[in-house]
Amino acid sequence: MRSAHYHDQPPLARPGAVARAVLLTVIAAAALSGCARRDSIVVGSVPDDYRTNHPIVLAEQEEKIDLPVGVGDRAMSRIQRAALEGYLAHYDASTGAPVTILYPAGSANAVAASLVAADIARHVHRRGVAAGHVVSMPYEAGAPEASPPIRVSYRRMKASTGQCGRWPDDLLKTTENKHYANFGCASQNNLAAQMANPADLLGPRAPGDIDAENRESALDDYKAREVSDSFRESTEVNY
Repeated sequence: MRSAHYHDQPPLARPGAVARAVLLTVIAAAALSGCARRDSIVVGSVPDDYRTNHPIVLAEQEEKIDLPVGVGDRAMSRIQRAALEGYLAHYDASTGAPVTILYPAGSANAVAASLVAADIARHVHRRGVAAGHVVSMPYEAGAPEASPPIRVSYRRMKASTGQCGRWPDDLLKTTENKHYANFGCASQNNLAAQMANPADLLGPRAPGDIDAENRESALDDYKAREVSDSFRESTEVNY
């Protein structure tokens, strides 16, 4: 009778051999991936918000105006007075910021400029600026035949952004799908220039006094489930 012969399992069929084969496959794949060229872009590292790229900053800056002066002027003209009024509209007398008046010396209009500067100082006093906070001083004009202007300046808190016009890269280079460097700068500058009170950037203002009469009238209308006449006039909805 022929005896039965039992053959051993193939090497890869054994559990230990299978584990070793899987490990070798993982190591080979890791080695090949390390040799491959990889271009990774960290998207979150570069800000892509125009408010972050061009922030509005509140800081003390110089507010100045140049007023032209003719050789025959002896006091402020109507045009100069109107320009000065508009310029002083932003001046806050409660801060006590000094106002500097610089007038040319050694120029063709030097005599006229000194007289107009004195008239400007008197006008600034009438606007509520203390006498000790107004400084008038001459500056060298440079050329005797020139007629340089008078410069009036003071410092106040202003909202502003950085200088616009940065074009470091080609606009057609949009592989990263990001805003260009100058994007949003003009909008931020315009928004900062339109702020009547830059301190609003620091936080909300305190609530003002309540009109007790108006509040009582509004509560009475609410309790009676009625619509006030002022609301009817300011709405297009017919009740």
